[in-house]
Amino acid sequence: MRGAVFLDRDGTINEEVHYLDDPDRLNLIPGAAEAIRLLNEADILTIVVSNQAGVGRGYFSATTVEAIHEQLAKQLFGHGAHVDAIYYCVHHPNEGCDCRKPKTGMLKQAAREHSIDTHLSFAVGDKVSDLEAGRQVGCQTVLVLTGHGEKARESLQATYFRPDYVSLDLRDAVKWIMAQKV
Repeated sequence: MRGAVFLDRDGTINEEVHYLDDPDRLNLIPGAAEAIRLLNEADILTIVVSNQAGVGRGYFSATTVEAIHEQLAKQLFGHGAHVDAIYYCVHHPNEGCDCRKPKTGMLKQAAREHSIDTHLSFAVGDKVSDLEAGRQVGCQTVLVLTGHGEKARESLQATYFRPDYVSLDLRDAVKWIMAQKV
């Protein structure tokens, strides 16, 4: 068993564009590829877990999501980086599935399939739901202030839940994670 870093996609790795429905609209957030490359170089499993309700809402197809993930892989490869796996939920928020964050289905599935100890892992995202999913399975949590991060930080101030770290972006988050792993 080993730890991993679970990354949200939209607003964490790539720019938030509100229902990314075209691979050509995928733009990496500055420093994101470098951050993922640092995880790769440290041999830390890097897993994307992403809600893709646009499929359930009928805005685009799962085939479009796969094409976007191919574009993500291509752009990361161009920077010498890669993710080890991608899990995504296509359900409408009202469907009550077990995979849509803040539920833990995607993280638990990844943990089973990759022999991950979630208590040695980190969940990084720009929304409260990203962090809540990670917290529920025992991950340390990191809120990035890219994407919806500022809004999430404001809503967290009214709750009991505090992320383990608040970072400017994914690069800052990974530097903090690397310091914890020492």
